[in-house]
Amino acid sequence: MSDHETFLREAIALARDNIPAGGTAYGSVIVRNGRVIARAANQVHATNDPTAHAEALALREAGRVLGRPVLDDCIVYASGRPCPMCHAAMRLAGIREAYFAFTAEEAEAHGAGSATIYAELCLPPAEQPMQVRHLPPVGETAPYADWAARRDRS
Repeated sequence: MSDHETFLREAIALARDNIPAGGTAYGSVIVRNGRVIARAANQVHATNDPTAHAEALALREAGRVLGRPVLDDCIVYASGRPCPMCHAAMRLAGIREAYFAFTAEEAEAHGAGSATIYAELCLPPAEQPMQVRHLPPVGETAPYADWAARRDRS
């Protein structure tokens, strides 16, 4: 059995173990240099936090363990295809490699998953069900230059 398969099986076990507690069937493991540094199961049910997905929680833990937000030397293993939020979080963390065991379509066949959201995000913004519009307040300037100036002084 390959290391990839071993870590995917661990993510699947986290997902299965989460079901009796009322959680959804999602688990994630983050590996650095062949060693697990973080693992999590979806905790939305326990926290009422819609962002408490397995991958997001594992990313938070990996950042805490490593003492940094950039996880470009880590690999994410997930029981199911990460949702768009978790996929974006992995990208923002610098993850370059991730593996998932089961597809979003397989999950949706059982009332879970995010295949529909992935499809909706491919539509032009005006055709997406959630409307997000640019509305800059009059007289306000973006805070990005202030942030960049502080960052450059550090």
